[in-house]
Amino acid sequence: MSEDQGAVHCDLINEVALITLDRPRALNALSHAMVLRLQALLDEVDGNPSVRAVVMRGAGPKAFCAGGDVIALVHSVRDATALHQTFFIDEYKLDLRIHTFRKPVVAFMHGIVMGGGMGLAQGAALRLVTDHVRMAMPETRIGLIPDVGASFFFSKMPAPVAAYLALTGANINAADAIFCNLADARSRVNNPEELPSLLSDIAWPAQNDVDTIELLRKALAAETSATHIEGSRLAELCPLIYQHFDLASPIQAIVAALAESPNEWARATAQTLRSHSPLMMALTLAALRRGRHLSLPACFSMEYDLVQHAMSCGEFAEGVRAHLVDKDHTPSWTVPSMEALTDSVVASVLAAAVDQPIKPWLH
Repeated sequence: MSEDQGAVHCDLINEVALITLDRPRALNALSHAMVLRLQALLDEVDGNPSVRAVVMRGAGPKAFCAGGDVIALVHSVRDATALHQTFFIDEYKLDLRIHTFRKPVVAFMHGIVMGGGMGLAQGAALRLVTDHVRMAMPETRIGLIPDVGASFFFSKMPAPVAAYLALTGANINAADAIFCNLADARSRVNNPEELPSLLSDIAWPAQNDVDTIELLRKALAAETSATHIEGSRLAELCPLIYQHFDLASPIQAIVAALAESPNEWARATAQTLRSHSPLMMALTLAALRRGRHLSLPACFSMEYDLVQHAMSCGEFAEGVRAHLVDKDHTPSWTVPSMEALTDSVVASVLAAAVDQPIKPWLH
């Protein structure tokens, strides 16, 4: 077993498989070995009749999962190895498996939940958030599109909110997550170390027709109230978001309208978007529009092709270099500005990705 495989472990507690991403110094970021280990654990759980459900958590107080190991992916592109292809294939297969798993899966989202962490959590039957969760899909900032099924799970919220979150990569809190349907309830506890105790206290009834997910909700979720979205900044911003983030509009029009607004938040948002990859934002809008009418496997298939384009054209490598390696925060994008973004450039990429058959490994 590699070191990274050892960073995922499973404990059986009162008929529940408690799976822990145990790489806290890396904010529990997913390596390829960890993805494969998670797949193997789900296989074991699926075949074990004594396991009723799965609960996923991250180790340490800082993160559930901060995403994928992007530095390793950039190295793979540079060195012409297969990792930047096989990682996404296996990650998407894992995420699809969680969405369709026969036994209830609970995601305990605490601290940072971004990128690949969202992919793990959004397929869960019960998505819990702690008071200190910080959730985002920040891919356009580093030359990528929101993937791991984002074109599907963003379709479950109003289109302007989806466009805002996907384009800006804005951080949202627990109340925001519940408000926009990225979480189902607040957790009863904030510390992932308290989960074993809560699971041990569940009194499973003897009959076989028990509603497992409802018992898990009662054991792990805080009691609901009329104020469960109190503190949602996203809810407060909705009038402005609905005004400016039309999913049918091109990215240039969205940014221009924001920049011309008398509202300070709108102008600041325009500045944020101008620092992100123009090409990836245009592709993100196209993926969101298309994803509202596609099946989950079709969304994964489309995202895979768009991600691979970001890898091959150098956009992702440049975004990671600028923001995570050299940290000069001045990426040289393949399409350098909104003004340089043309319909033909976007259409040529979409023609090779959006209308392609679903990948055979997603069947």
